Amino acid sequence: MKRIFLSVVFLSVFLALHALPFQPFESYISVLFGEILQEGQSLSPQEVQEILKKLQVPDAKIVDIRMSPVKGLWEVAIEDRGRYGVFYIDSSRKYLIGGKVIEIDSVTDKTRERLDDLYSKRRIDLSLIPLGDALLLGDKKADKKVIVFTDPDCPFCEKIHWEMKKVVEKRKDVSFYIKLLPIIKIHPDAYWKSKSILCSKSLKLLEDNFEKKSIPKPECETKAIDETIKLTEDLGITGTPTLIMPDGSIQMGFLSSDELIKKVDSSEGKKKE
Repeated sequence: MKRIFLSVVFLSVFLALHALPFQPFESYISVLFGEILQEGQSLSPQEVQEILKKLQVPDAKIVDIRMSPVKGLWEVAIEDRGRYGVFYIDSSRKYLIGGKVIEIDSVTDKTRERLDDLYSKRRIDLSLIPLGDALLLGDKKADKKVIVFTDPDCPFCEKIHWEMKKVVEKRKDVSFYIKLLPIIKIHPDAYWKSKSILCSKSLKLLEDNFEKKSIPKPECETKAIDETIKLTEDLGITGTPTLIMPDGSIQMGFLSSDELIKKVDSSEGKKKE
């Protein structure tokens, strides 16, 4: 029973760090501790490893341990099979906090900032991602190609899709290759919808679904969706929308069209360095 409870605790940490940032209205976690970390106090990798063992994830790698933006908390960054996580440990070493730390004055998600920084340093080999089943948005001859993993029932996927359309209207040298990735635990209907869209290989059908129009049931049998789910598990991609830039860097979550263009151009510049 204890093992199950600890596994649930760890799962809740990763759900909070990977799935929730892509949902629109989440409960943010505020923490106040009377005991403040003193200068010179440290949390050792050995202590963190013991905590990870208790959470039944002894193979997770410790990426970094540092003081968090909140007094009284250490920030711990870990990596597990390509997925990054950030959680917090209090000064007594008795409590682990998984969730977002929000800076009130700037309304900045400091946990999201840290995760973005971790993922920005990671690169995916683009040759590992087959594009034969991808929906094309833009010109296939475009020099700058962005791979997008999207869920047809994901609100932020819909939101970023219309921004991507603005990008290809402004920039003929940018195209998006859309891979359908249903997050079944959150959107169970997204699985059959993904199959239906892929059977028709229809960008319009995806956009009809985003506009809340009914779409037909799948008219073919395809293993492509299951293969994409397996691929993303291997690559450590856990949420949508996830964009893979031309240099293999990862961008998670929503961006405006202008922000997208900056990311693509920045990525292309790094690719040439």
